[in-house]
Amino acid sequence: MRFFILCCLLLMSATASAREIAGVTVEETLPAEDGALLQLNGAGIRSKFFFDIYIAELYVQQPAGTTKALLEAAGEKKMIMHFLYKEVGRDKLVEGWKEGFAGNSGAEEVAKLQERIDRFNALFVDVKKGESIILDFLPDQGTVVTIAGEKKGVITGKDFNDALLRIWLGPDPVSEGLKEELLGSKK
Repeated sequence: MRFFILCCLLLMSATASAREIAGVTVEETLPAEDGALLQLNGAGIRSKFFFDIYIAELYVQQPAGTTKALLEAAGEKKMIMHFLYKEVGRDKLVEGWKEGFAGNSGAEEVAKLQERIDRFNALFVDVKKGESIILDFLPDQGTVVTIAGEKKGVITGKDFNDALLRIWLGPDPVSEGLKEELLGSKK
């Protein structure tokens, strides 16, 4: 009987530490570079024209329910885009980034960030189903861009990372539903 109870407790704790979205395991916590834990603020699927494109997962050290609170929070932040669609070309990714920056940051801010936005866009390649883009904000370095397990580069500045996160969380996000999920409003 003790063995059965122990197995049940282990099973319950395993399911509490992760959830599944579209067949992909989404962890509730991830280790941060500084040794702390990043907590899942929210996750959801980015769909376009009835196609599931990717699962977005937002991890932070200080979970929050508003864009303002998330951007103001200190510490590391991690956005993971786990691709579900067969292939998303580099040109489509770059077009999406450009639209996202323009739609969620003022013209003056985009102009100030333009050189870094151009360097960011230059890092991208075609992404296939099962691959991930990881955008790690490390306060002492900037936004570390990793694509399909390969570190592509670092874009400096919290201002850049704030503008990047507003692509999902800003006034004109890629999807209102996804914004709500990333902010933890939809579970």
